[in-house]
Amino acid sequence: MKMDEQIVSRVVKEVLARLEKQSTVVASGQTGFGVYDKMEDAVGAARASFEKLRDAGTEARKKALGVIRRMSEEKAGEWGPLELDETKIGRLDHKIEKLGICGRLVPGVEFLERMAFSGDFGLTIIDFAPWGVIGAVTPSTHSIPTLTGNAINMIAAGNAVVFNTHPSACNCAAVAIRAYNEGIFRETGIPDLLTTVRKPTLDTFNTMCADERVGLLCVTGGPGVVKAAMKTGKRAICAGPGNPPVVVDETADLDRAARSIIQGGAYDNNLLCIGEKEVFVVASVADALIAALKRAGAMQLTGPQIDSLTKAAFTFPPGQGAGCPHPQLNKKLVGQGPKFLGQQIGIQVPDKCDLLFGETDEKHPFVQEEQMMAFIPIVRVKDVDEGIEAAIRAEHGYRHTAIMHSVHVGRLTKMAQAVDTTLFIKNGPCMTGLGLGGEGFLSFSIATPTGEGVTTPMTFTRSRRCVMVENLNLF
Repeated sequence: MKMDEQIVSRVVKEVLARLEKQSTVVASGQTGFGVYDKMEDAVGAARASFEKLRDAGTEARKKALGVIRRMSEEKAGEWGPLELDETKIGRLDHKIEKLGICGRLVPGVEFLERMAFSGDFGLTIIDFAPWGVIGAVTPSTHSIPTLTGNAINMIAAGNAVVFNTHPSACNCAAVAIRAYNEGIFRETGIPDLLTTVRKPTLDTFNTMCADERVGLLCVTGGPGVVKAAMKTGKRAICAGPGNPPVVVDETADLDRAARSIIQGGAYDNNLLCIGEKEVFVVASVADALIAALKRAGAMQLTGPQIDSLTKAAFTFPPGQGAGCPHPQLNKKLVGQGPKFLGQQIGIQVPDKCDLLFGETDEKHPFVQEEQMMAFIPIVRVKDVDEGIEAAIRAEHGYRHTAIMHSVHVGRLTKMAQAVDTTLFIKNGPCMTGLGLGGEGFLSFSIATPTGEGVTTPMTFTRSRRCVMVENLNLF
């Protein structure tokens, strides 16, 4: 961890020094390569750039995407430390990795589809048009990766984007936005396909939502901002909260299950909304799974140690204790690793340990709350049916992500149908659901409450039907 801190400190100093030399004050209405003081100016610049992109055609989109893809990989080692320094959450190696893979796995213009119908009565084409300017909200947990994935998807669809970034990650986001725009301008002559405000607030969010020039909203954030976006009257694509359960039955490869739970649950210190948050294991193999987790490098906490960590991680309403409906999460522990969590309860955690775990009951707050730290509760269940039922309760109807380890096809099918989540992963870590070790494409915006799922360029288009009557009937 000391090495990470040294790397972060060095890179941040270098980046800030370079930015200080480059910084200029941007007057209202002038191009700032995406970074503006007022939301109205940010929206206006995005609108003007959208119109230029529309006139420039698909080739300009491809050039812009090429810049973003190349830069996200080239700058990963620089921007990862910058994001970690500002947010103070997660792991440096995973911050860098997330940025690098965006350029490779997020789909572009190749994902757009058109349909044509030709017959006696002429020709009908189903095309997919851009919305114009999209208003996007990004989280502190994956600031630059979410921004990058959104940028690729949305520009591929022909849109410009104005971002209201998370206040605790706005500076690193602004660095990336400016860099992307400068690169795109060199390639296409379009300066502001991605815009933001220097100091995002609730007021700038409301201004963005109310602006008639913003045609579509895309929100990755907490329940509050999701609800606010859905109440605007505009179409909103929203990535809401998740509390992904894991079910392990007696047929599972337990060593593989243990490695997967650690890999997914420890990734970026469990900041991923798709990450493993609680495990329900059939009692007959529970001891064997715990042994497998230990062999794979996870550290088990005792009952009293879990109690201490619970007190550190949650604040309970007056007069209530563990198991109350809505305990408040201690933000100081969000995105923190095992050593930090161990320090909070006075225990030593080995340097090579990536994940803490321990046994609880189903009603424990670590089971019921999306805690986002490097600790996973293990709950024993009588059989797989009880495990699936408990998983459904813990998932809370978010329809986000669920995971199962089993070689029984019937049970895998049963859980998939019963839990009805946007992502369902079988016999692997959570990241495989986004194409990291599994098949498919990547996006860090996973629209769960609004149903679009893992977003693609098609998500950010409007279906448009053009009809030519009694002409161009080619068949």
